[in-house]
Amino acid sequence: MGAGHAHPLHLPGASPVHRLPAEVKIVAAFLGMVCVVATPREAFPVFGGYLALLAAIWAVARIPPGWIARRSVIEAPFVVLAVLLPITGGTPYVEWFGLSLSEPGLLGAWNILVKGTLGVLTSLTLAATTSLRDLLLGLQQLHVPGPIVTIVTLMLRYVDVIAAEAGRMRLARISRGHDPRFLWQAGATARGVGALFVRSYERGERVHLAMLSRGWTGDMPRLTDAVTTRSQWLMGLAPVAVAVALTVTGWSIT
Repeated sequence: MGAGHAHPLHLPGASPVHRLPAEVKIVAAFLGMVCVVATPREAFPVFGGYLALLAAIWAVARIPPGWIARRSVIEAPFVVLAVLLPITGGTPYVEWFGLSLSEPGLLGAWNILVKGTLGVLTSLTLAATTSLRDLLLGLQQLHVPGPIVTIVTLMLRYVDVIAAEAGRMRLARISRGHDPRFLWQAGATARGVGALFVRSYERGERVHLAMLSRGWTGDMPRLTDAVTTRSQWLMGLAPVAVAVALTVTGWSIT
């Protein structure tokens, strides 16, 4: 299916983290985020512990912190939401540099910001150390339902195709005098998005018919029969044990 092409969030390497089976890293990332979400928002030092744990993993995987920082801007919408909560929250209020801010809003903003940031950093760590093909292998090894694996596979395969199609449509509009900087040309941009959706839908229909004509039965073929060893599970879940300890600490200090 060709789903093993490189993606900008993958940082190739030969570290112990890179060599771990994908299913182990997927489970570890999921359980780690469960620990983060379960931590009380008032346990401020514990979240620093989670960050230190991730930093240790980056050091082992040889992931530069700057590489992570540049790609973590994807959480910007959550930051905007977090900034609004102290202003729109309810009583009681606290004074800060002449501003009256909601105390529950401040805690809510902190909760969204710190847990969202840790979730983004965890996802980036997983993506940096695991190729797309390995992620799909991991999903299969974890017995994720076949239709979900199929959808993810096709999405990863054709996201670059659709992005290239959007780029060609943009160049075609510009060559015909379109200037996307002007607000009154937003209509042309919106129509371009609609045309891209229609063309993508038609492409999907053609691909589906081609797959059926080649014997597609609705399930992705099994890509590997490798068995994950106990030592690999123990190594991959060791950070989860630390995260669980941090969660328990968080509940004990609040």
